[in-house]
Amino acid sequence: MLKEIKIFDTVIEPGKSYKLNFNMAKLYTSTSIEVPVIINRSKKAGPVVLITGGIHGDEINGIETVRQIISKNLNKPAIGTIIAIPVLNVFGFLNGQREFPDGRDLNRVFPGTKSGALASRFAYQITKEILPLVDLVMDFHTGGAQRFNAPHLRVSQLEVQSWDLAKVFNAPFLMHGSNIKKTFRATCSGLDKKYLLFEGGMSSHSDKKVVSTAVNGAIRVLDHLKMLDPSVEVPVAEKESVIITNSKWIRARYSGLLHPKVDCGKRVEKDEFIAVITDPYGELRYKVKAPHAGYVINVNYSPLVYQGDAIFHISKDGE
Repeated sequence: MLKEIKIFDTVIEPGKSYKLNFNMAKLYTSTSIEVPVIINRSKKAGPVVLITGGIHGDEINGIETVRQIISKNLNKPAIGTIIAIPVLNVFGFLNGQREFPDGRDLNRVFPGTKSGALASRFAYQITKEILPLVDLVMDFHTGGAQRFNAPHLRVSQLEVQSWDLAKVFNAPFLMHGSNIKKTFRATCSGLDKKYLLFEGGMSSHSDKKVVSTAVNGAIRVLDHLKMLDPSVEVPVAEKESVIITNSKWIRARYSGLLHPKVDCGKRVEKDEFIAVITDPYGELRYKVKAPHAGYVINVNYSPLVYQGDAIFHISKDGE
């Protein structure tokens, strides 16, 4: 017998599709803000997969990834259930900003509290209503501000099942990273849920290549779980993920105008010329060189930087 699945007081029947509106908060005008939760359940038993984007409202690539998964009908499983939330932070999405309207980062208040601030209440409802039902979460992000992330998965090697699924996803880079307290990821880990965190591109931009990489990885995972319709063509990755277990942020030695000279994802050698920092007056011209060999996994594309700002993130052990 199939187990009962109930979300927001709605029983999810086998073989049916649902679009539930999660509207636990309102604007100052008393206007309700609805967060669509799209659910498709097969008649056959199987895993429950949660696919999310837009936990930060300005991370367009993650939102577009989930949208494409839905538009391609990849969220209609042959077995099990797929729950898709394209825009977790609708508030931030409407305002083109990262945070909730209360100024808090939704991804720093999990598991949330029942009677706390707005973002914390929202996190609490996700944690209590949806996560207990889920076996796997695929959560799609981008770099913050004007920092561009090379497409990669961030997973802890200590979470063996998640790490194994990350290899199936097969993003260009697979980066070991410890959990950060009060994040969605840490909460999932604490509940013993498998979790894949994808990072790619930068906020407020849509990048077709990054989105394609994310969608293809999700297809490979769903195929591995036998949740895809047999008619779906499963993309084959060109090569296995480069595994990164150590990396370092490179910071600006001077304030000024930043001119990156290498592409994100490129491998650089020690002392390779990777950027120039200048001043507006033609007096300063400082060459930034790679302090060690490795892959460039993040580039700061802000035209202006202050001394100490992170400008590159370079792996220390990728080959």
